[in-house]
Amino acid sequence: MTDLWPSCGYRLLRRNADGRLLVTDDYLRLYYGRPELLPPPEAESVELALHASLLDAPRREVTDAEINSLTDPDARENYRVMLRFRTRLLEAPTLEAFYADLFRRDIAVPPDFVHHTAQVILRNVLDGTGKGLQARAAELFFRRQRVTIQDGAIMAADDETVQMHAETGGFGNLGKLLREGQASPRTIELDVLDDRNADLYFERDERHDTVLQLNSGRPGCAALCRVLERWIAHFHGVRTTVTSVREIPDEDWVWHVGLDAEATGVLNEVYSGAEVDEARMKRIVGLFRVDFQDPAVLRPENAGSPVFLGMATTPDGSLRMKPQNLLTNLPLAARL
Repeated sequence: MTDLWPSCGYRLLRRNADGRLLVTDDYLRLYYGRPELLPPPEAESVELALHASLLDAPRREVTDAEINSLTDPDARENYRVMLRFRTRLLEAPTLEAFYADLFRRDIAVPPDFVHHTAQVILRNVLDGTGKGLQARAAELFFRRQRVTIQDGAIMAADDETVQMHAETGGFGNLGKLLREGQASPRTIELDVLDDRNADLYFERDERHDTVLQLNSGRPGCAALCRVLERWIAHFHGVRTTVTSVREIPDEDWVWHVGLDAEATGVLNEVYSGAEVDEARMKRIVGLFRVDFQDPAVLRPENAGSPVFLGMATTPDGSLRMKPQNLLTNLPLAARL
């Protein structure tokens, strides 16, 4: 497998004996290089000195007086946010522990940082697999998708990429100029990945310009099932079999987890016997059955029963998956 998502910083981290990720100084430097903290050319000397000192000693203490000495209010706030994030990051024994703790303790962290952390953990989870479809399916965990249904095919494309193409035809600022001049840039088709062309993903893994078909029984959906299995195993240390299903049988429905806010709401209402209008039901784009290979890992009242997962879009067709729900909402006997 090529170095999947190289800009995420996975290679800057270390792995412990359990395969969990350890934060390094170079990983902290990656954050100091983000646009929010990178001093602009016109930055004052105190800001340049602060930034340089953190690059030199990424874990050094920064006093309130140093932050208050910055005259740019945005710079002051950005440093405060980053330093709070750094404190939480360094308090945790591993990156996985930090991520899980975010949702147990409701810690305020910028959403971009949360999604980036999920991406790096997934890069660890997928290390050595060499499966292009699984890598593309993993994007659902940390990047918003735009879902469309074409002749019954459920197609997930990267939301940011779709918006860029809608606004500029895929040509960035050039596309904007063409549209302002009422000239239409040529249409750029997004490739749908399947078993035959899955390796194409590794040639453009950071372009986010491929499409995954999510219909039950299709390779893209099967790849998502494998990633769900890997995510659960990595955090909980339990082995599962995840399969796509078309409906949830009443006799098996003991526990469910929504993989996003929309699905959580719909599944909760259906389970409680409430009437859910047809339009909302149609926005369910994925149902999955999770079977635990060792029933003893579940609470006694759930042992032997499957857990069902649901995935749904918002009214505008977007899908923002919440993989943290698989950390906090599974009926496990021992919590991570």
